[in-house]
Amino acid sequence: MVEYGKSNNVSIKKKRTTPTIIFGISFGEVSYLDYEPDTKLKVPQEDLLIFFRQMSVMLKSGVPLAQALELLAENVNNKKFGANISDVSKRLGGGEELSSSLEIYQRIFSPIMIGLIEAGEAGGILSQVLERLAALIEAQSKIKSQIKGALIYPVLILVLAIAVSLGLLIGIVPQFESLFSGMGAKLPALTAFMLTLSRLVTSWNFAIGAPIVVFAGFYAFKLSYSSPQGKRFFDSLTLKAPLFGDLILKSEVAQMSDTLSTLINSGIPMVEALENCIKASNNEIIKIALRKSISLVTQGEELSSTFSTSKVIPKLLVSMVRIGEETGELSFMLENISNFYKREVEEAVAILTKAMEPAIIFVVAAIVGTIVISLYLPMFGLINKMGN
Repeated sequence: MVEYGKSNNVSIKKKRTTPTIIFGISFGEVSYLDYEPDTKLKVPQEDLLIFFRQMSVMLKSGVPLAQALELLAENVNNKKFGANISDVSKRLGGGEELSSSLEIYQRIFSPIMIGLIEAGEAGGILSQVLERLAALIEAQSKIKSQIKGALIYPVLILVLAIAVSLGLLIGIVPQFESLFSGMGAKLPALTAFMLTLSRLVTSWNFAIGAPIVVFAGFYAFKLSYSSPQGKRFFDSLTLKAPLFGDLILKSEVAQMSDTLSTLINSGIPMVEALENCIKASNNEIIKIALRKSISLVTQGEELSSTFSTSKVIPKLLVSMVRIGEETGELSFMLENISNFYKREVEEAVAILTKAMEPAIIFVVAAIVGTIVISLYLPMFGLINKMGN
């Protein structure tokens, strides 16, 4: 028998189950007790969303914290995550705070989460903070999935265009080359180009060289992006990209405003809240703007004034923050602006999705049409000669 943390003098006892393993496959019930706590474990955002939401509900229902954690550990689908939750419960039984107990699992719980929970413990509003955390994770996950969905279409067009081009150049064009050589006529420039391109992609040099070039390009990009200068350059380029730059900026502003609103509403000081926003952002240009704001805020300037000096922060956000400061409703105004930009992202993604569908058809049709025309141009020329 293994005994875990106690709450209100109630001991929670769980029996370790031993599943049968045959050829590496586990049969029988698998429990979180079959795993050891793992500080290197990562869990999906969906699991964290469920964790915080259920924790909030149980605390509001009067379930003691350690017992709530043990119940979650037992019932989560991810049993490895359950082992970590159970370890946190035991730490609570040893007198630790929830925030410090979660802090050792830094790959699961971000500094923003720890900071909010710490503020909730200090203010006696832990259940409300956990609910806000769940809402924050849900909103940010939705924005990320929308952005990914919007970016899939251009990649799909590119892959489809390359696949169709290679299919025609490898499978169809070579069959016409022998026909054209027998005609003995001078080929149009477009036809000659297609035949040359076909010889290139069907050669061993291309088969060996193309993967090397792609791998080298990917490695060079990864190496460059890992440096501060490279990340700053590519993130700046991303925000300036046609169509998608504005969409990515709006998603970043929505996430930043939502995070800042949640942190301020939980009683976290402005400088600390901005520092957490920097950790949550994925764009180096946004991070630079926030670092500058921190520097000016520590000198006594208002947040709206610091935002107004940045070229990347939208003027609408600056105006809304200024109104929030003047009315004493900064958290409320940040929440409103976040909701506004979330709607903007949703509408932009919907428009792009509709526009990309005919774009895919047009690109494929243009590729096929160009190759077909290049193959039939010599025949048209021959027919004209015979007519004359």
